[in-house]
Parts: sequence; C-alpha cells; structure tokens
Amino acid sequence: MYIAGLVIPVPAENRQAYLRWAENSAAILKDYGCLEIVESWEDNVPDGAHTDFRRAVDAKPGEEIVFTWQVWPDKATLDAAEARMRTDPRTKAIPADVPFDSRRLILGCFAPIHTMGRT
Repeated sequence: MYIAGLVIPVPAENRQAYLRWAENSAAILKDYGCLEIVESWEDNVPDGAHTDFRRAVDAKPGEEIVFTWQVWPDKATLDAAEARMRTDPRTKAIPADVPFDSRRLILGCFAPIHTMGRT
C-alpha cells in the first residue's frame, strides 16, 4: 500500500466544480491502478497557534480546505501512473477545469508504517 495525500485550498463557491473535477480525475486514476480515493471538504479546520492547514496552503478568505488521499497498491504503480498521465490525452483537458490554484496545494506520498481497519 502506498498513499498520496493532498491539502488543497478551494474557493467555497467552487465546491460543485471541485466535485466534478475530482470525479473525472478519479475515473482516470482508477484506470491507472489507484485503489481508493477519499475527497474530504472541511468541516472542522481550526486555526492553530503556530501552524495549521490554512497557513500551510496560504488559504485566502473565502477558500475552504480539501483533504484528499489516494491509496495505491505500491509506489511503482503510482510512479507508472504519473508517467502515463504525461501522455494521456484525457489529462490535457483537466488543467482547464481545475477549480483551485494548484500552485498552493500540498502533495506528499507516504509508505504506511501502521494501519488499522481497511488494508
């Protein structure tokens, strides 16, 4: 199992556009071998004393935080998917439809060291 996680600032008025974008992206990622994607719209994202999600992505007034993660079988599958995306014509249309400032998202990939529940 290999996890790709993202924190994304999305303008609140773009919630439905984000959902459409996420659904379209998920269909492509599933074709590449992604096992699961969870898209989470903020519900309780407090301001921290030293750091927090909003500061991490330089969220602007009116933007809300999306926390999303993708579960891949392994790092090799994700690496192969990223290479394929560069030449897949379906991904060429996606940048025009991105309903957020992708320069401010945070991406990190992780190898789990402990899991509980689904595996």
